[in-house]
Amino acid sequence: MQKPQKSQPAIFYDVNGTHKADTCENLKIATACDELYYAAYAHGCYHGVKMPPQMLPELCVACVWDANKDQSWGLPTHRNEGIEFGYLTRGNLDFIVEGKPYELKAGDLTVTRPWQPHQVGNPRIKASRMHWLILDVGVRRPNDPWKWPGWINFAPHDIDKLTRLLSHNEQVVWPGNNHIERCFEKIVEYIETTNSPESAQTRLQLYVNELLLEVFEMLQKTNVELNARLSSARRSVEMFLHGLTEHVDYPWTLEEMAHHCNLGRSRFAHYCKQISNMTAAEYLTHCRVEKAKTLLGNSPDKTILNIALDCGFDSSQYFATVFRKKTGQTPSQFRDTVTPDTQRMHTAI
Repeated sequence: MQKPQKSQPAIFYDVNGTHKADTCENLKIATACDELYYAAYAHGCYHGVKMPPQMLPELCVACVWDANKDQSWGLPTHRNEGIEFGYLTRGNLDFIVEGKPYELKAGDLTVTRPWQPHQVGNPRIKASRMHWLILDVGVRRPNDPWKWPGWINFAPHDIDKLTRLLSHNEQVVWPGNNHIERCFEKIVEYIETTNSPESAQTRLQLYVNELLLEVFEMLQKTNVELNARLSSARRSVEMFLHGLTEHVDYPWTLEEMAHHCNLGRSRFAHYCKQISNMTAAEYLTHCRVEKAKTLLGNSPDKTILNIALDCGFDSSQYFATVFRKKTGQTPSQFRDTVTPDTQRMHTAI
């Protein structure tokens, strides 16, 4: 028998009282303000295109966000009623589970148990492309047995083993692989291209089963290192991007960045997008603006022009245009907000 559509968040009961499932209000606001791209199918209070009540009712939400810049919001500590699988395909992201911090990088899979407290962003979301889905397995009290949906097509002994691997495992972050990533991308691709949730049900059901199978097989190979970030080419780009803030005054081009990492332009651009979720030019501008913020706050006697030149901008006028576009303030206005002495002299731009 199908479960009815949930209109209110589910509630968990434990020795500390009751906890309501989170509805990600900050994410809803950010989506409404066009701060990021978001696509989802959802039930009940979760954000997204609503599925009919009878359609895969245990699938709380399947979605993706794509933030091509650091965000002004985050998801504070919250709980979800189901098992949550997340996958970061691009960028990096702060992830905190029961007070323990993790820095997610592209290719990381996250698995949080039903009602396990976790936070996304510390406190804000970074530029990233993040997939996740939440599957309700009927847990409402600590000792409740997991009840998988009838449309999960696992053999009984395999679903029992999967339940043990997920419910008794304390590891939250795992190295993913191309098969798992492809499952998440296929789910979102169908969400983005299908006119109505009803017509997507068969495919969505198939892809969720495929994802669970890939995760099941990955969990059984815990002695095998599947982390694609160990690639020397990727490490080279990560190291270059990490140190770029200290060399923003250099007139970098895409060719020179790629040459610095001993890579071709297209391969460098691919890794840059995967690591930062920005193009090389966008990331360079991001680093220059971040460096300028530091100098504006720490060097009150330095002129706006000198700061512009130190950060790789050709003129103070261009610097002011870019800085205002990225921060909503002119360099002088920003300096006033971070420097207590508002009576000091500003050098004209």
